[in-house]
Amino acid sequence: MDYAASFGLILPELILAASGLILLLVAAWGGDKAASTVSIAATIALGGAFALVVPSVCAGSSGPDRLAFSGLFTADAFAGLAKLMIFAASGAALMVAPRFFDRLNAMRAEFPVLILFAALGMSIMVSAADLVTLYMGLELNSLAAYVLAAILRDDERSAEAGLKYFVLGALASGILLFGISLTYGFTGTTNFTGIAIAVADGLSTGQLFGLTFVLAGLAFKISAAPFHMWTPDVYEGAPTPVTMFFASAPKVAAIALLARVALEGFGSQALAWQQIVIFAALLSIVIGALGAIGQQNVKRLLAYSSINNVGFILIGLAAGTLAGASAMMVYLAIYVVMTIGSFVAVLLMRDADGNPVEAVSDLAGLSTTRPVLAWCLMALMFSLAGIPPLFGFWGKFVVFQAAVEADLIALAAIGIAASVIGAFYYIKIVKVMFFDEPAGTVTGKSDTAHWALLAICAVIISPLGYLLTGWLGNLADMAAASLAVAI
Repeated sequence: MDYAASFGLILPELILAASGLILLLVAAWGGDKAASTVSIAATIALGGAFALVVPSVCAGSSGPDRLAFSGLFTADAFAGLAKLMIFAASGAALMVAPRFFDRLNAMRAEFPVLILFAALGMSIMVSAADLVTLYMGLELNSLAAYVLAAILRDDERSAEAGLKYFVLGALASGILLFGISLTYGFTGTTNFTGIAIAVADGLSTGQLFGLTFVLAGLAFKISAAPFHMWTPDVYEGAPTPVTMFFASAPKVAAIALLARVALEGFGSQALAWQQIVIFAALLSIVIGALGAIGQQNVKRLLAYSSINNVGFILIGLAAGTLAGASAMMVYLAIYVVMTIGSFVAVLLMRDADGNPVEAVSDLAGLSTTRPVLAWCLMALMFSLAGIPPLFGFWGKFVVFQAAVEADLIALAAIGIAASVIGAFYYIKIVKVMFFDEPAGTVTGKSDTAHWALLAICAVIISPLGYLLTGWLGNLADMAAASLAVAI
């Protein structure tokens, strides 16, 4: 094994790990007074890792020369594209957090450190080429996430969110670990390539149970139904910057990991896992759409929206093809932008005293009191609903196209019908903002960093975003091609 080459391939992860450890010492010695310095340094570290990953994505890197440490880790284009989304979402969370926490005098120096370690875990997850690496990355991310959810120690909702996430996350980790042990026991290996060879002639009963438990454990991490029960409570209770982080970066990591396990490890037995993925996709779409209709809290509504969007992303995976994997990555990229924009808009919703406003009713008449915010939020809602000509429509279009090309016409038809039904609760938000009598609640001052992020997201999801379709499609195609898909 060439250790020099292996360490070269994990250089982005080494930067994140070293930065996290150094900044942890700075936070310990400097206390919360060093929070601003630590946040800036953490953002720079994420930017450095982002820059190091870009070449492998643009080159469509793949093959044995991208494997590190005897096949435990892969630095291919698929992992690289997922890492770019993860690092960008993590950086966005660091940008919006200070203003939110400063209002509560609760900005802690360990917050950016936890974001760094969570990003490191997710980076390991998407590069996992072995079930052991998968579990290590997932648990590193999860341990940081549990603390992030409960970081407001004096807030009952935050403490409750952290506890619920920890208890249910531990259960999901146990299910996943049991599936990994079954898979190892019945295939004799934890390496994805070895598993693919072991199941090439068909799945035994033990291997099938192992696959099922692994998929169930990962379904929790992406909040796919029926393992979604934690999502609304955690999203509502956690601080809004943390909720934005949970809804974007970990979602990308878990979905990319799920795709790698399904397509690389069990790609030759697609018929076995397609049924599970299709069931989870349809259930997520339906529960996400119906569950959001009665929500009066914007963060809970966005939680169900997240569940709904996961269902559409899984349609791309259910296709079990290169086109499906590519469509899934395109949808993920657009979804991350829409999610960040939506939660930044929520952060901009403050009353005159600077307190956050989260009730849907408080948005009444926002178009007359805060017109720019209202129009940006309307564009984001319509984009999440997949209404053309906004860019969110393109994400749904490519996954439905991949499903049709894979002869999953019924699945695509049900997905299209459900997306029309799900548009109701997005349109409800728009109706409240533009047609109800002004509530006059959202009157607080806004932060420049928040407006800058919202403007970037609004431009990307606007019709101008279609200028990116060729470039984004090419990157997604190269990323999908780097997977060892057995079709």
